[in-house]
Amino acid sequence: MTNRTRILTGITTTGTPHLGNYAGAIRPAILASRDSNADSFYFLADYHALIKCDDPLRIQRSRLEIAATWLAGGLDVDRVTFYRQSDIPEIPELTWLLTCVAAKGLLNRAHAYKASVDKNVETGEDPDAGITMGLYSYPVLMAADILMFNAHKVPVGRDQIQHVEMARDIGQRFNHLFGQGKEFFTMPEALIEESVATLPGLDGRKMSKSYDNTIPLFSSAKEMKDAISRIVTDSRAPGEAKDPDNSHLFTLFQAFSTPAQADEFRSELLGGLGWGEAKNRLFQLLDNELGESRERYHQLIERPADLEDILQHGAKKARAVATPFLNELREAVGLRSFVNQVQVAATTKKKAAKAARFVSFREDDGSFRFRLLAADGEQLLLSRNFTDGKTAGQVTKQLQSGQALDVRSEDLSFSVWLEGECVGDSPAFADAAARDAAVEALRIALTPVQE
Repeated sequence: MTNRTRILTGITTTGTPHLGNYAGAIRPAILASRDSNADSFYFLADYHALIKCDDPLRIQRSRLEIAATWLAGGLDVDRVTFYRQSDIPEIPELTWLLTCVAAKGLLNRAHAYKASVDKNVETGEDPDAGITMGLYSYPVLMAADILMFNAHKVPVGRDQIQHVEMARDIGQRFNHLFGQGKEFFTMPEALIEESVATLPGLDGRKMSKSYDNTIPLFSSAKEMKDAISRIVTDSRAPGEAKDPDNSHLFTLFQAFSTPAQADEFRSELLGGLGWGEAKNRLFQLLDNELGESRERYHQLIERPADLEDILQHGAKKARAVATPFLNELREAVGLRSFVNQVQVAATTKKKAAKAARFVSFREDDGSFRFRLLAADGEQLLLSRNFTDGKTAGQVTKQLQSGQALDVRSEDLSFSVWLEGECVGDSPAFADAAARDAAVEALRIALTPVQE
């Protein structure tokens, strides 16, 4: 079995994506998602948006624009899990479970909260003036985003490293209190992209909406050309040598060109290319690079129902992981069904665990497989093909080890995953209730018996 690294990226829905967002975050993330060893989760962080924006129309518009931007940029929704945070009700519920174990002292040290308090103190205000519980508890919501899907790596800017570390602290605390030897949560690591471009804006400062110096990503060709014409340059005339290394325009060109194109442009600037023509070259480069994506973007914006379908499909994939996992966490903290607790735990559990059995067999092609049969002989699981019997045996041992099961429901069947890889599938059941009952029987059958 190959270990696939689960990578999770959230995009806050408070603005319209610009060229800096694309070069710095969107383009590298889309390229990373094509890695066959990556299991990538991308989500629109619209609950996070509510912390800093109280304009419903802006949030709604931003959700639409950002979803369309990622899809137009080439994100393959069949390879990744792409969803809206607000479509996963398990996330706010997990946020509460984690809030109940998160230390207030830890949250007191969060950079965003401390910066707001310091600003209030400087201006003579009450230290907590204007600070909401949303801002204060933001790291717990981010921890829930990460821990819900047990992400191994979380690509973040340097200002967000602390939040990934807090997710580790909170996850460890939960494991310690409720795990009883089981590690519910994987410890995530911050992935700092040192090579990611920070693009200059029209005035040379970092491209940012707050500086009003951005070049819109998928605006019309005319709007892009107008924005490029406003890039600040020095006063050297056509024919005079320009310094590419101190030119914001050259930095922008380099972020989207091939090395050969950049070398040619550098030579032309040193040779006296006029700024007007240089800006035109940058426009042509960007128009060639983004023209097709821009067309796809506008098609998506004009068909919001298609976007909605894509995001609902992504939510279904995400919830196939989140729903069974949250059920385990509810069980761990004591939020258990009275019926299951009394009847299943008292009677069925031992019998089912003892009577359930694995049956191994070899296929005609030489591969090895196994079935998991319930006490009554019903097939609960049929494994995928393994190249040798040893690997198949290791998988059955892992399934019986008591570790958290990753069961993903799909229509009227389900699959079981280990370390990000599918190891077995159930048969199709008559209805969802029968499928859910089989999932419960599977969990009971694989629970180690406490003698």
